Amino acid sequence: MAAPKEKRAESETFIYGWHAVAAVWANRPRGISGVWTCRRESDARSQEIIQPMDVAGIAVHQRSRKDLDRMVEGANHQGIVIRCREATAIDWHELEARLDVLEEPPFLLVLDGVQDPHNLGACLRSAGAVGVHAVIIPKARSAPLTPVVRRVACGAVESVAVVQVSNLARTLRALKDRFIQVVGAAGEATESLYEAELTGPLAWVLGAEQHGLRRLTREQCDQLLSIPMGGAVESLNVSVATGICLFEAQRQRLAGALRTP
Repeated sequence: MAAPKEKRAESETFIYGWHAVAAVWANRPRGISGVWTCRRESDARSQEIIQPMDVAGIAVHQRSRKDLDRMVEGANHQGIVIRCREATAIDWHELEARLDVLEEPPFLLVLDGVQDPHNLGACLRSAGAVGVHAVIIPKARSAPLTPVVRRVACGAVESVAVVQVSNLARTLRALKDRFIQVVGAAGEATESLYEAELTGPLAWVLGAEQHGLRRLTREQCDQLLSIPMGGAVESLNVSVATGICLFEAQRQRLAGALRTP
């Protein structure tokens, strides 16, 4: 007999994959209402994550891999699925409150219309790796924070603030009013990111997969920088470009901190 199909409330979602599940457990364990696994109890990751959930009173269900496949509609769940409250994005006013209490120069990522969930997840993963304070995305013309995004981000959705805004150009103007340098990545820019000063308050802006930065977004950038290309390939995937830009800024920030007496 097939296992009953698991249901979720409107405010809940299924999160899957070990990194994503571990991030939810570490950051908001009270939001988890159930866990389904086809891993053996002797598995090291099961011992580390599932047993503490069981001790905490979260219902743990053993299911076949096919049952888990049906729960997440065939996605790569890696043998674990949880049901939890959805983590919602914050708004501009909450971002302002967080910027007000920062004790270091703000380091932000702005994504102008990245609609592929795998690309968005990969961008968030890079942002989490370098310590970005927040990622800003438009409410329209952007991939939502789906379970796919969360799995690809490997937990970054839980640790990096995601800010949804209605008007991206207006948001960039507000960042500049806070003396945050707004730098856009553009293939046609004549100045290389390796020639630019990226150590102060900074917001990197990267555009959509096919068309790059929109005109209004581009007009709000203080500076446009390019990634030098030395081979036959003329462009990079947005998630790869995001990683390059963020890590160069992080390199400069770390080098500057080391030089500070």
